[in-house]
Amino acid sequence: MKRNYFTYEYLVKAVPKYLQLFLNICLVLLALVLSFSLFKELLEFFNILLFKNNDGDYKLFLANILIFFLYFEFITMIIKYFKEDYHFPLRYFIYIGITAMIRLIIVEHDHPMDTFIYSIIILILIISYFIINITPLERPARSPFFIKKDEH
Repeated sequence: MKRNYFTYEYLVKAVPKYLQLFLNICLVLLALVLSFSLFKELLEFFNILLFKNNDGDYKLFLANILIFFLYFEFITMIIKYFKEDYHFPLRYFIYIGITAMIRLIIVEHDHPMDTFIYSIIILILIISYFIINITPLERPARSPFFIKKDEH
């Protein structure tokens, strides 16, 4: 009976630790892939600026800038994840959402209704960001009704 309890206790402690290690390795690999994509996008900037002098390429250039920022924000979010003790700050997801919506407006602005919907989404994300900033970071104390009592 004692051996089964030891095995269960070991599993309860070991499984989250190994899953966290697997997650960390995957995030580091993702950061490397995103860094490569960020560098590739930087090379594309220079290609557009130096070799393509057409007037119609400004939309492509703006879209590439916003893709560049999306890569940058994802890499920054991964860095923050490790710096803030394995926690993704919600505000970075909001930054990414706003940047993605702005990119959609720049690239696909042919349909006014879609552009209006994207603008509403940006407004909702900005309001969400404002709410996050005015909300205190500390959580209120839990009610005594929800605190689990020790069983003796």
